[in-house]
Amino acid sequence: MKKVAKRLRKHQELLLNYFSVKERLSNGIVEGFNLKAKLTMRKSFGFRTFKSIEVALYHTLGKLPEPPITHRFY
Repeated sequence: MKKVAKRLRKHQELLLNYFSVKERLSNGIVEGFNLKAKLTMRKSFGFRTFKSIEVALYHTLGKLPEPPITHRFY
């Protein structure tokens, strides 16, 4: 109990900041990013290296331009 009390006193200012915010904040943006990341990783299941998954995540979450398509599928 003493450790918990000491830890709470140490972070008291940060803990009280949560209650002093007039407008409540939402974590919806973070949850949306998590959903996009999970979907991208699910789509990239067949990739053999982590680097290719990392590039796919950068393109999806960063909205980076994709290279032109070399093949056309009709």
